[in-house]
Amino acid sequence: MNYAKIYLVILFAILAKLSIMPLFADKTFGSKDNPIRLALVPSQEAGKVISNAEKLMEHLHEKTGYYFTAYMPANYIVAIEGFGSSKVDIAMVTTFSYLLANQKYGATAALKIVRRNGDTCYGGQFLALKGSNIRSIKDLHGKRVAFTDPASGSGYVLPKAMLKKLGVQPAQEVFAQRHDNVVMMIYQRQVDAGAAYYSAPDKKTGELQDARALVKKQYPDVAEKVVNIGYTEKITNDPISFRRDFPPDMKARIVKALVDYANSAEGKPIMIHLYGIEGLLPVKDSDYDGLRAMLKEQGMDVEELVKKTKK
Repeated sequence: MNYAKIYLVILFAILAKLSIMPLFADKTFGSKDNPIRLALVPSQEAGKVISNAEKLMEHLHEKTGYYFTAYMPANYIVAIEGFGSSKVDIAMVTTFSYLLANQKYGATAALKIVRRNGDTCYGGQFLALKGSNIRSIKDLHGKRVAFTDPASGSGYVLPKAMLKKLGVQPAQEVFAQRHDNVVMMIYQRQVDAGAAYYSAPDKKTGELQDARALVKKQYPDVAEKVVNIGYTEKITNDPISFRRDFPPDMKARIVKALVDYANSAEGKPIMIHLYGIEGLLPVKDSDYDGLRAMLKEQGMDVEELVKKTKK
């Protein structure tokens, strides 16, 4: 028996099957072989985010019949460029990243994130030491003021816009990089005041939820010593956005499934672990026009802000 011939026939049969199989693969958008691609916000807790995203995708598949795949890009620019290279269909990104994705590639916002206490907008606050001569934002003229980083909405962009609106010019501006660092610098008297994110106390418990809560374990009396002296304007929360030419009927089904999941007993804990999402509400691109106007007034370029944004 000529085994070589038999093996050769088997080999050709296998190769023929492998070459023919792709011709019969289902390449329909949303199918297993061509899933809907979801880009997630870059995070240092990548493992936790991905595991929760997988549970979300399982729910979306069950409710819509479509297949999904999620990945975490290296940074926001990669996620945005994914809209232009057809590698991203849906994205959960920051507000600034959305503005750039819309500007460059026509991505459209469909849902906005609801945070604790039902907050659909976010803003910043100005903080100073209690008992100092700084009691209002206007008192910051000629003082040393700490911000987070140049790409932070609540920690720089909104506070800077407020200072400009009131004609206040600090003598020195320091970038502390993180919200907790801003609070610590004030507490330790390294600066006269600072700007960081604001979130109202928990409605049920009264628990502190703003940037001062980040250092409460280290400084138990931080809420008594570092006090609020004013607020910034607010802007609409981060959106979930879709690529420009995403099929409308598919988009409608996915949006409904997302909202239902965020409101369900099963989905609530998953969404909270996935970027602290307490709910989802419809949003329009025009809801972000106020921020666009503010950036234009400040002479800030959204692409530069996104490039500076930390993971």
